[in-house]
Parts: sequence; C-alpha cells; structure tokens
Amino acid sequence: MPEESRRDALLAACTDHVLAEGLIGLSLRPLAKAVGTSDRMLIYHFGSRDGLVAAIIDEATARSVDYLDRLAAPRTVRAGVLRLWQAYLEPPLHACNLIYVQAAASGYLGQEPYRSSVRDSNARWAASMRGWFERCGAPRQRVDRITQLVESALLGFHVDLTTDTPEELTRGVRDLADAAHALAG
Repeated sequence: MPEESRRDALLAACTDHVLAEGLIGLSLRPLAKAVGTSDRMLIYHFGSRDGLVAAIIDEATARSVDYLDRLAAPRTVRAGVLRLWQAYLEPPLHACNLIYVQAAASGYLGQEPYRSSVRDSNARWAASMRGWFERCGAPRQRVDRITQLVESALLGFHVDLTTDTPEELTRGVRDLADAAHALAG
C-alpha cells in the first residue's frame, strides 16, 4: 500500500476510534493497538502525538462538514435550525461535536495543537453552516448573524445535554429557531 494510502487508512481508523472513545487521555500505544499498528508507525506517519491529534480533529471536522453539505435543507431558517439540532443528536455529528468540545476545552487552556486545530475547525464549520442557512432561505446579508447565533447556541445546548431536561432543551431549541427565523426576516 502506498505511504499516502497507508496514512489515510490509519487516520480513518484513528479518527473512528477517537470518535467512539473520546480524545481526552488519548495515548499512542493503546490507540495503535486498537487500530492494528504500532505507536512507532503512528509517529512515522504523523510526526508526533500532537500531529496525530491535529489530523484527527481535522478529519472529524471534514466528516462533519461533508455531512452538513450533503444534508437536505428545509425551506425555512426555522426548520433549518430544528433539522440541524436533530442532526447534532445523531451520528456522525454527535460524536464529532463531542471531539470538538474536548479539543476546544484543551485549546481554551492554550494547549497546542488543540488551539490552532479548533480555530481551523471553527472556520470550516462556520462556512458550512453559512451554506446550510443560505440553502434554507436565509438572506445573504443576514446569514453571518444567523450562523453565529445558531452555532453558538446549539453548541451550548449540545454541551448542556447532561444537565438540562429534554423538555427544556426542546423549548430552548424551538426558541432559537424562532429567533433565527425572525432574524432572517
């Protein structure tokens, strides 16, 4: 197998593992064993643990963006927010968002590669969401504001899943959908 293909296959397997098990406490030897390789091969292909983590965050973001870009968009911004929330609760976005939150927490503390990877992830995800809301009928002159509001709020709701009741979350998401729809005009 060519080197690039082997690297891509390892990255896919490592990303699958991290999406299932989480990013916090990631250690190369157990990860390598789980994906059927050695920690030395991971270092060879990714340069370091940090290089591998950055690649995994990038791959998880690519999967999220690809999913959103292929998702059929409803005809209104309100319905778009509700559909997006539903997608946040399902594979693959649920696991990708959990990895994002774990990386963002470390990035918030200034740790690299998390800080840079999360910035890149934010930019790519926001661009995909802008496209989503344009497909849902948001006017171009308001799509940035709608995206910022919805992206921040849905991430907050996603993180709050363990503390809020389902009824409160549903009400909050509906309120957000109404606000975004009103913002769209």
